[in-house]
Amino acid sequence: AMEYAERAEAAAEQLELYRREQGGWRGGRCTGEVSVSWRPSTEFDGNLYRAEGVLLASPQRVWDCIKPVAGGARTKWDQNVKDFEVIEAISDTTSVCRTTTPSAFMRIISPREFVDVILMKQYEDGTMLSAATNVEHPLCPPQSSFVRGFNYPCGCFCIPLPGEPDKTQLLSFFQTDLGGYLPQTVVDSFFPANITGFYSNLIKAVKALKA
Repeated sequence: AMEYAERAEAAAEQLELYRREQGGWRGGRCTGEVSVSWRPSTEFDGNLYRAEGVLLASPQRVWDCIKPVAGGARTKWDQNVKDFEVIEAISDTTSVCRTTTPSAFMRIISPREFVDVILMKQYEDGTMLSAATNVEHPLCPPQSSFVRGFNYPCGCFCIPLPGEPDKTQLLSFFQTDLGGYLPQTVVDSFFPANITGFYSNLIKAVKALKA
């Protein structure tokens, strides 16, 4: 359990470093809802994506939609999350989880499974962080019906905006090796589109919660 907790802490520290990193991001895709940029990952042979957008809801409400808990809202609105289960709770804030994803990108990308240790953390300024990275777990051997993918330090910061209680800055980092034998062109076009979809579905989910 120690080892899982340490990996989760290390992932959170890594995200804090990414958050402070000013230079080196390549401008990507901008919609009215989110701007996505990226740079080559130092963790694996792929990209680290950074996404930023402001949502018209309190940080707590945004957090309620994205927090990684069993039976949480995310399986309902996030089209990339088919199933989410907690394999082992390490502490109140840390757990090992398995996420499965449906086939994507006109079925070019077959269903995937990810096993991660996830840490939830709250900062003094009210920012909430969910950080994750891949682990192996004895209760979760690879399954033949899924391709095992690997998340490297990734997650979301829900950041309160001073004087704007009904707005939240959501800063997210995605760093995923999808595994399998996918052409790099597919991977490179999948992620930016996927991330903008994540934000627009989240915005809809937050609005629905408000209603």
